[in-house]
Amino acid sequence: MEIIDALWRYPVKSMMGEQLRSAYVSARGLAGDRAYAVVDKTSNRAAVVRTWATPLMSWRAVFDTEPQPDAPPSAIRLTDPAGASWSSTDADSDDRLSAAFGRALSLMSHAPAGLLLEFPAGTVGGKMANLTEIPISGAAPPGTFFDVASVHLITTATLDRIQRAHPQGRIDVRRFRPNIVVRTEAGAFVENEWADRRFAIGDEVVLKGMIATPRCVNTTIPQADLPRDGGILKAIAQLNRVDLGDFGSLPCAGLYADVIQPGHIRPGDALRWLD
Repeated sequence: MEIIDALWRYPVKSMMGEQLRSAYVSARGLAGDRAYAVVDKTSNRAAVVRTWATPLMSWRAVFDTEPQPDAPPSAIRLTDPAGASWSSTDADSDDRLSAAFGRALSLMSHAPAGLLLEFPAGTVGGKMANLTEIPISGAAPPGTFFDVASVHLITTATLDRIQRAHPQGRIDVRRFRPNIVVRTEAGAFVENEWADRRFAIGDEVVLKGMIATPRCVNTTIPQADLPRDGGILKAIAQLNRVDLGDFGSLPCAGLYADVIQPGHIRPGDALRWLD
């Protein structure tokens, strides 16, 4: 039996997440998830921690008021690693972000046309091996800031298996940035088998598995009290490489999913298979 163990959202892409007691899920993901992103105005590329924006992982963002489903997001309060804090509505908000990273940055709530995700050469394989950037939200609604799909799940069984394979590390869920953590008695990396399957969560939400979640250096980056740990990605690569077609065979942990039916979910809800 699978049970929802925890819910997470990330108000600003690549910044710290926050754990939730309940969430509304629509085609645009959990309400408030990746509602904002930091964008390099000169290059029209989203700030992602695989590149120059690594320090963003230790920044925090909190909504002034709870975001409503499919509505423009409320203002947020940003806090940098040194503890300095300001509102996204402050006139100098973008200037402060730009000064922190030494480039012209803007906090946006809608992805501009042509916005790209940048990543180091060699991050993907197969026919995509030479790519260093792709359009954002390839399988999510236009204007959103998701890397791929709007919902990301991972199981406790998978996290536990990675911890056993890398006992000297701290396999904290924050390193994996999921929206939904599923407690299951199934085997590790069972998410591989959930691609193309429909499942309900609670009484309202229906999701469909898309692809296993490929992993990169995000899992190894320091954030808050978590140190840098390159052994995490090595462990995943040894345990679970998945053929993702044009992207090649990549280390995976978790599942990307599409939203078939919107609604509310909360920890403790059961996950039920529909096919």
